[in-house]
Amino acid sequence: MPHAYPFLTPEQKKELSDNALKIVAPGKGILAADESTGSVAKRFQSINAENTEENRRFYRQLLFTADDRIKPCIGGVIFFHETLYQKTDDGKLFPQLIKERGMVVGIKVDKGVVPLAGTNGETTTQGLDGLYERCAQYKKDGADFAKWRCVLKITPTTPSSLAIKENANVLARYASICQMHGIVPIVEPEILPDGDHDLKRCQYVTEKVLAAVYKALSEHHVYLEGTLLKPNMVTAGHSCSHKYSPQEIAMATVTALRRTVPPAVPGITFLSGGQSEEEASVNLNAMNMCPLHRPWALTFSYGRALQASALKAWGGKKENAKACQEEFVKRALVKLLSESSPVDEKVTKPMLDPATFSVIQDWNSDTRA
Repeated sequence: MPHAYPFLTPEQKKELSDNALKIVAPGKGILAADESTGSVAKRFQSINAENTEENRRFYRQLLFTADDRIKPCIGGVIFFHETLYQKTDDGKLFPQLIKERGMVVGIKVDKGVVPLAGTNGETTTQGLDGLYERCAQYKKDGADFAKWRCVLKITPTTPSSLAIKENANVLARYASICQMHGIVPIVEPEILPDGDHDLKRCQYVTEKVLAAVYKALSEHHVYLEGTLLKPNMVTAGHSCSHKYSPQEIAMATVTALRRTVPPAVPGITFLSGGQSEEEASVNLNAMNMCPLHRPWALTFSYGRALQASALKAWGGKKENAKACQEEFVKRALVKLLSESSPVDEKVTKPMLDPATFSVIQDWNSDTRA
């Protein structure tokens, strides 16, 4: 029989659990400001702004110093390595600023995806080498949670069993290393929305991937109460000819989660997955109105879905700072309205009429086959 030798003290478990719960407190979610320098370049190119360190610093300062209306909306902020060591105009380190505003500081710790040999274009994520030392340093520098992204894709031949198992094990190893240093790991197995697959296919794959992830987390003795999950919403591929309603997406997503994610997990922070700001908000709202028992907080961990309008309003010009912040606050408040009530209120009022609910329940039952 396997035996788990305890590697976390009760005090360490409490710290992890408290921080996880703080991030997903009722109404709150995560601002993902962890775009790499290359990703920022693409965003800045869309507004004709130069991708310099100063522009990156100034833009993120605008987000972090938005007025107090964002306090009820943002529980945590994920930083990129560069951002963790940048300062405001008056010399205050960004992590200090975020903590003073009652938010939890996070850090992206993976080093990107690389090809997985023997597969049809699938990937795994690198960065485990040196992660132990990096986590120790990041904890000293103010980070209390971390993010690691693995990527899978849906095609007629993928995801393969190899890709599912490899990425699940990588996520589990990352999570255990984070917890050894008092850092809450956000586990992110993203299934890309590219392709023409329908909703049922995405739900089936999501269930298989999440089941493998939680099996691996169990085998690595990860303390689930001190973790968060960052999955994709269950949606059809971008090229799918059929358009599904937010209620259908919500039912498919919550059903997949109920079948795979243990109740010990405090919260599920969805990525927007290429959706527009409006789509991401509407779909999240539908999930929190879904007439199924949900033992976890369902909230957001959005980058583009919180920043797209703000970035456009800024346009790379300092004189547009106030307009940028107003757009960011507006999007954050929309996310707040789409949040559920406290987690102990098990079921909210259904958005579906009984006939539609029955049809979707039957459809979901078919995915078990």
